[in-house]
Amino acid sequence: MAEPLNAAAFAPFGDVLAPPAERGRDYFDAGLGNARAGARPSLSMSRVAPLAALPLKATMLERHEFSSQSFVPLDVARWLVIVAPAAPGGGPDAARARAFVAGPGQGITYHVGTWHHGLTVLDREARFAVFMWRDGSHGDEEFVPLSTPFDVVLPD
Repeated sequence: MAEPLNAAAFAPFGDVLAPPAERGRDYFDAGLGNARAGARPSLSMSRVAPLAALPLKATMLERHEFSSQSFVPLDVARWLVIVAPAAPGGGPDAARARAFVAGPGQGITYHVGTWHHGLTVLDREARFAVFMWRDGSHGDEEFVPLSTPFDVVLPD
């Protein structure tokens, strides 16, 4: 069951990015990570179609072993953030996966190496700015099919 996204619950996996309550700036530098000297910053824009139907069946997770990855909503309603800790033998521990529902004013940064599901939006098409570090090698992205897929449902 997906839960509302909040900083405390998401902390093991990354940071929740939200504008400050008052005028000014909040910095999220500590969440930005790059473990390769030769990697360059990469800023991209994504446009994503909404999920066709629920529940979502998660069949694959991904990670960026050497880079954090940030999603900053530009035009978004609700969206899903699905994460999993690493399994003791390697790969994602899908049995301990967690799903969060993010709102329009919430972005996230995944910590370096965090297993996560691909960007999934609800309600309507969405646009995001995406930041990560890349060097063009296979270490930029790793995709793992799940031997035991799981369903993500929203609360009533």
